[in-house]
Amino acid sequence: MRQRWQRPREGHGHLVTLFGLIAFGELQHLVLERKDDPRVDLDRQVELDRATARFFGVEVDLPRLTHGVRLDEVSLVVDVEAVVGRVVLEVGYEAGDIDDCHHPPDCQPIRLVRNHVARGPVPSQAMSAPSQDDPAVRRLRDLLDRTVAAIADALAADAAAALASWREKGERPGQYRIDLVADAAALEVLRGAGVGILSEESGLDDRGNGVFVVVDPVDGSTNASRGLPWYATSLCAVDEHGPVVALVVNLATGTRYTAVRGGGAFVDRLPVRVSTVERPADALVVVNGYPIRHLGWRQYRALGATALDLCSVADGSVDATIDCAHDALGPWDFLGGALLITEAGGFVADVHGRSLHELGHDVRRTPVSAATSPLFDELLDARRSLDPT
Repeated sequence: MRQRWQRPREGHGHLVTLFGLIAFGELQHLVLERKDDPRVDLDRQVELDRATARFFGVEVDLPRLTHGVRLDEVSLVVDVEAVVGRVVLEVGYEAGDIDDCHHPPDCQPIRLVRNHVARGPVPSQAMSAPSQDDPAVRRLRDLLDRTVAAIADALAADAAAALASWREKGERPGQYRIDLVADAAALEVLRGAGVGILSEESGLDDRGNGVFVVVDPVDGSTNASRGLPWYATSLCAVDEHGPVVALVVNLATGTRYTAVRGGGAFVDRLPVRVSTVERPADALVVVNGYPIRHLGWRQYRALGATALDLCSVADGSVDATIDCAHDALGPWDFLGGALLITEAGGFVADVHGRSLHELGHDVRRTPVSAATSPLFDELLDARRSLDPT
């Protein structure tokens, strides 16, 4: 395939040759381009040579597209199995690898929300899903970035002074000096931005503007105090519709997990998807607390930082999480990771059916998450069986 084309002027077209054959004719607005992988970009309008498409094993249902119908006005069904490796479908500016999801009913339906292709349940707030380029979203993302940077700087300075001080106890059971240092750094940034704040360490501060940042300055502070590299800052911006922007950063490794409502989930700017595991017997599960009996998983881990545990479901590292404690987790523990999971196509809910979006320093929930609907249903039922009726 030729190198990337210069974008043609309006009304102009080109022929692109694949393996000496004319594969597509009369391209409008740069249809085929090559970067690192073979790629087909559908940008507003395209004219397609159907005979050539059939030769390459591509079946396309794009009603009246050859007459210049806009893509957002037609249904789109593409079977790309026979096309040479790693075909990517781009809608808007968000790319999604679709060559792992064209064997129904084994995969979940594809959905489009504001130019994003994703699998999984359509969230209740989908109609209010903001764009990645929405100025309000950009401001929130910048605010969360600055908050994490301030926390990282504060902890680096504190560790340079005396790493052993991280083990010093705080003001309440389970709290460490590291929690207080990180919280002070976060509050300085967030208060300056004028948003409401719900922090595990310092409580609820409602500014009356309908926007909150829910913050766990150091999730997994026991791990941090003992030098175990599984602890994070978890931040989630919440508006009247629920979580809108999430940022979870592993403070030991620098790995960044991000999500925007309706905009997908990312690890270090690369899009991620949940795994395809559907049976507990095949699943690697992370538990919080310890169940009184085995719940059917293949293997389990207990890692000690809920936010990172949930992010590991989102990126497919593990298949599910089960909170085996009783109402032990606050919104700061799970809100950011829960948005990552749903945006990556997975499922998360409270064992007792309560909303995960309620804010309050005394709010506690018992979440279960999983990559696929069958796995989620079975694990949720198994976790419910532990509680007395």
